Amino acid sequence: MTICTRELCVFSFYTLGVMSGATEEVATGAEVIDLLVAMCRAALLSSRKSLIFEPFPSVVDPYNPKTLAFSPKRKRYDRLQKALDSVLLIRKMAQGPYSEIKKQMDKIDPLAYPLLQWILASNRSHIVKLPLNRQLKFMHTPHQFLLISSTPSKEACFQTAKKLYGSTFAFHGSHIENWHSILRNGLINASYTKLQLHGAAYGKGIYLSPISSISFGYSGKNAHLDLPGQPRFLESRNLNCIALCEVITSKDLQKHGNIWVCPVPDHVCTRFLFVYENGQVGNVHINTQEAVIHREILQVIASKLY
Repeated sequence: MTICTRELCVFSFYTLGVMSGATEEVATGAEVIDLLVAMCRAALLSSRKSLIFEPFPSVVDPYNPKTLAFSPKRKRYDRLQKALDSVLLIRKMAQGPYSEIKKQMDKIDPLAYPLLQWILASNRSHIVKLPLNRQLKFMHTPHQFLLISSTPSKEACFQTAKKLYGSTFAFHGSHIENWHSILRNGLINASYTKLQLHGAAYGKGIYLSPISSISFGYSGKNAHLDLPGQPRFLESRNLNCIALCEVITSKDLQKHGNIWVCPVPDHVCTRFLFVYENGQVGNVHINTQEAVIHREILQVIASKLY
């Protein structure tokens, strides 16, 4: 699951108008748009941006369609931040026709709207806000999303393994600055790589936990986002999030108390994402292995949200 950054592809998309309706056609709602923009912003503000702001945008210059205004070959972080700030100033994306929104952005910065299109079109995850009657109440946040970040081939491999070994649920915590890449590249095994942020005390693999408090500890709950303007959703400048994943319960899954390590990336699939504002967290005592919790998760999944 990768984003094609070949210039021929980017120019073809621009010329054919493939991305022109990305904003209008996005079916996930304003809160998801806000979340994608906030995650992009967090990655861009990170001191680790040269590593984690991946993929870097490929955006055609609206004034010169034969050149790229933003390119992975020439990473202009300052100019990108200026354009993203302009996107953040126009936070009323759920009101009025999108043609008017584009006009507002164009007046501030001609690269703002093309960047917004890229943020939406480059997202390779299926992310949808859960309606209130389908939310997991024990997570104590209204910002709950269905999150399917696996490719169809990975999901097929996962379902095959599930039939053989079964599965369960566990949390995965990661700083909000990492989610720009996760939503486009999926969860990866970052142990012993330059992308590793925390230690790998229990070996190489994707780290998970059935206990919410442990994953909250990895979510960077004190990360600050100084967002210009007044956002319509996710109004806090302090956001953190954790994912609820389904994991294959084969012998490969290593359990060290409440810290689990899965060395097989295809054996972990995201199912939900929970976002918290103002540094607050939900119930830190959630245990996905408790029967009542496990049952509620299965009920939401079975409600044909996929």
